[in-house]
Amino acid sequence: MRPVFDEKDLARYPFLQEAQAKIAGSALNNLETFLSSEYGSQTINLAAERVEAAITIPPKGLTAYFGEYHATIPDAQKSLYAYGMARVIASCINDRSVIDRLILFEARRSMFYLMSDEHGETDEAKREEVARRLGLDLHDETIPIAPYIEMVSGLREPGWRLVNREVSGGLVRIHATEFEILLRERIRVVIRSRGLPKVPPEVCALLSPAIERLTAVHQGQMLRDLGPIDESRYPPCMTALIMALAGGANLTHMGRFALTAFLHTIGLSTTQIVEVYQRSPDFDIEKTLYQVEHISGRSGTEYTSPSCATMETNGLCVHRDALCERIGGPLGYYRKKKGSPPPGPAPTGSSG
Repeated sequence: MRPVFDEKDLARYPFLQEAQAKIAGSALNNLETFLSSEYGSQTINLAAERVEAAITIPPKGLTAYFGEYHATIPDAQKSLYAYGMARVIASCINDRSVIDRLILFEARRSMFYLMSDEHGETDEAKREEVARRLGLDLHDETIPIAPYIEMVSGLREPGWRLVNREVSGGLVRIHATEFEILLRERIRVVIRSRGLPKVPPEVCALLSPAIERLTAVHQGQMLRDLGPIDESRYPPCMTALIMALAGGANLTHMGRFALTAFLHTIGLSTTQIVEVYQRSPDFDIEKTLYQVEHISGRSGTEYTSPSCATMETNGLCVHRDALCERIGGPLGYYRKKKGSPPPGPAPTGSSG
């Protein structure tokens, strides 16, 4: 007999169809009225706390956070609505990093509850039922290649790469100890696939106090994560692109995209990025400004720097060094370098 999910379960696993139906049929459908109510105000606060935790708490610290503050849910309905409202807030903020962090937060949060009930004991029946609804069998030793690749796309450890797995007949062999991570990643994929709600500007305006505060929190967290801008830590490929510009060369479309996305992600402002392109022979300030703003998210989609594989495919991977062999992309290189001592008397570059 399959387990029945009550209201508290739906708050814990808001990606389930019953939970989605409950949110769809709630007062959240009339956001302007809901937001003006006391209940709505309390839900906004809970949602903002959720988004802030997603932004500021590193993945490795989330389990402790859930255990300390979220082991019980005193108001399951409000918690479920806060999930929906957090997605509304993230849609209004419209920053890829915030969205990605919230998705990961929600996947880890649901996984925390799947792994333990109120007494700290595993609830095998509910875990198996959630897995079944997500298309996984926790007792199967294989997963088809396509869903496997989709699930592990966010995992960076080499052991998850297909070339390092046992594959036979289109199936990837899985060890029992790996299912917890794969189930969490499957939840992440499902949440991401549903996208965020389209929120009218007038509703975002009503949420502006929370949005402005969380935007500031995110900017501060990025500075803490990456530290001051330091050109001496740029990966060789990005340094080569900047040197090419300084030498008067015209970059390819992909070169411009990669460089702009990288500089935006590490914290350079639109103005600072445009200044980098000023030495280009075909520099056009209006065209450059448009391109930079488009890649930085003005179009509604914020892009991040390409992976090393993409850089190599487009002929942009040059002057590889030892660190390049251990990372998956230019941003990973920069982060690794930021954690090491400076290679000279003082770092160069502007601060941001």
